[in-house]
Amino acid sequence: MTLADRMNHLGTETAFEVLAKARALEAQGKEIVHLEIGEPDFDTPRHIVEAGIQALQDGQTHYGPTPGIPQLREAIARNSREVRGIDTDPAHVVVTPGAKPIMFYVILALAEPGVEVIYPNPGFPIYESMIRFSGATPVPMRLIEEKGYHPDLDDLASKITGKTRLIILNSPENPCGSALTREEMETIANLVKQRDDLYVMADEIYKDILYTGEHHSIAAFPDMSRRTIILDGFSKSYAMTGWRLGYGIMPPELVPHITRLAVNSVSCAATFSQFAAIAALDGPQDDVQAMAQEFSQRRRLITDGLRSIDGINCPEPEGAFYAFPSIRETGLSSSEFEERALSEAGVAILSGSAFGEYGEGYVRLSYANSQENIAKAVESLRKFVGSL
Repeated sequence: MTLADRMNHLGTETAFEVLAKARALEAQGKEIVHLEIGEPDFDTPRHIVEAGIQALQDGQTHYGPTPGIPQLREAIARNSREVRGIDTDPAHVVVTPGAKPIMFYVILALAEPGVEVIYPNPGFPIYESMIRFSGATPVPMRLIEEKGYHPDLDDLASKITGKTRLIILNSPENPCGSALTREEMETIANLVKQRDDLYVMADEIYKDILYTGEHHSIAAFPDMSRRTIILDGFSKSYAMTGWRLGYGIMPPELVPHITRLAVNSVSCAATFSQFAAIAALDGPQDDVQAMAQEFSQRRRLITDGLRSIDGINCPEPEGAFYAFPSIRETGLSSSEFEERALSEAGVAILSGSAFGEYGEGYVRLSYANSQENIAKAVESLRKFVGSL
């Protein structure tokens, strides 16, 4: 089969590949602790499930408007006003099946050959994949271990050129767990405002899982709502990964173009999922807070455990549910550590190199697993590293 050349520029997520390898080992009888998948290990809160069931029983099984049903767009706008302090118009909201389509559509709409897009590195691998797929040039913004995986903003300023059209921010961040401060956001906002044709895509999917300080949205700074596309969704905050529902909040002039891309690809998000999402936003937030508290306890367990292993250094995550320790002192490459941790220690983790060139020398562990399993994984890794 002869494929289009653009397919050579499309990357992937290795988490699902490692999961498949782990499942194969389990099928052979080997016990595996899964720390590879970035998915909350909690069930969707009951009141959200009940809203989805009720929507199905009420016949909400048909096509809906491409940008989302009005009730959900209104709920998202209302939530954004409350959480981010942004005067959000429902007409600026586009709902999609999962949050990735917003990422895909925004990059396709703004990036093209000759354009540069700045993105965090180590970072979510689909950023670079989509930039390359669009024909644009990816420009990495390095996240520095010694700074707690925060960027050097002077270095960022030097990377902005006349070709830069989009800067991607992810806070809290996957895979590093860092969260940009208010001062850092303000500095970036001021850099963006120096150019008339420069925009920000703010991936805020982990905004509700934050351990220190408050979440700061760059869109809330003066004159930045017209420069910012917020990417968010329900998978992480409400344990709704399987419901496939995300959204973007964007400048009004971009809405028809993103909607047109959705028409040409997915038509619309599932209607019953959207009614469940309304219940998620408007209903009690106790489960969200309880999940965040549990993740906080797991964060302490995994950070302290990894730091106690000779040869591993682990900065403390500020948000999300990932630890990103350095394994350089072990003498193994990231991919070697990933492979041997799985085969020899029975712990499924991800190579840091899967998250970009600056991820080499690191691995990512998702602590979306029980405290018991995390403790078991740490002890297995301690024995494995000690045997090297």
